[in-house]
Amino acid sequence: MRYITGLIHLIVSLFVSTIIIYAINFAAGFAGADYSFSHGEIFVVWILMAILVNNCFHR
Repeated sequence: MRYITGLIHLIVSLFVSTIIIYAINFAAGFAGADYSFSHGEIFVVWILMAILVNNCFHR
């Protein structure tokens, strides 16, 4: 049961981190900024954001 809970937290944190990254990029677009990320950069940001979201589950 503990593995299933961990897997659910991982999937949710990856999904939420994707939404947060694109929301920030979308909001910056309205402010006039034009951000373009390479695949490697977005992967690193995505993983770091997922770690941050996952740590918020445990607090």
